[in-house]
Amino acid sequence: ILTEAGAIGGVDQRGGAPGTRETDLLRPMHMVQKVHGVLLGGGSAFGLDAAGGVMAYLEEQGIGFDVGPTKVPIVPAAILFDLGIGDHTVRPDAAMGRAACEAAGSGPVEQGSVGAGTGAVVGSLFGGAMSMKGGIGTASIDLGSGTVVGALIAVNAFGDVIDPQTGAILAGARRPPAGKELADTLAAMTGMIGKTAVRFASGRSTVIGVVATNAGLTKEQANKVAQMAHNGLARTIRPAHTYFDGDTIFALSTGSKGVDATIIGAYAAEAVALAVVNGIRAAESLGGVPSLREWQA
Repeated sequence: ILTEAGAIGGVDQRGGAPGTRETDLLRPMHMVQKVHGVLLGGGSAFGLDAAGGVMAYLEEQGIGFDVGPTKVPIVPAAILFDLGIGDHTVRPDAAMGRAACEAAGSGPVEQGSVGAGTGAVVGSLFGGAMSMKGGIGTASIDLGSGTVVGALIAVNAFGDVIDPQTGAILAGARRPPAGKELADTLAAMTGMIGKTAVRFASGRSTVIGVVATNAGLTKEQANKVAQMAHNGLARTIRPAHTYFDGDTIFALSTGSKGVDATIIGAYAAEAVALAVVNGIRAAESLGGVPSLREWQA
């Protein structure tokens, strides 16, 4: 996501296994006020290299925090673990970060098994072989008077994805060994209590995303909106924010519409929930991991 003119940014990180870059500077007590882009990627910690390509692209455009000799683009980033699908040596790098900038536009965003959602899976309780396909999804909500709140979420959760309208599991852990039915992660975990031999598929998940609005927010308010946006994950992922997830949401304010930050935060959570479901519905099977589309076929 490019914000060449600069956007007020905030972040809230709730998972126990994060992979991030330049998040400390988004805290209210720190000097930098605006960011010039946000990177969401796969590749585990290796994928953070892609942010260097974004920075190089923006520096060439004369965009960034003015330090005198040059301008330093402020590009926070978060990554998810997807090394278990396909060739683990193929992961985002600086060249891909630059290519993403060159391909960026203001039109509709492709969803599903693309970009940061390419190798995403959900329901990792019994390992990747018994998971289902995750993906990247987007949604926006028009609050009236020209004020919009949007979300872009890459869904790679340890838990199951839930339809917030019905409470039904859309995608998640499948019951081993055949994987022909959904296990219900929360229910299955109760059967593991006290069994020290059981090993969770730890450190292989993470939901990352961005919520953005054209409402005017301060840096403090942007951080609060990012915090409230996590409620959208709690509504659609069960369980969310575990030790095995690196759940991180950025918030961006790109405008000056006068809307209370509490309203923006409440609808940011709604947009996140919609984006999570959209990402799962748009995902396609990959590497032997079935998608919701295939599951329903």
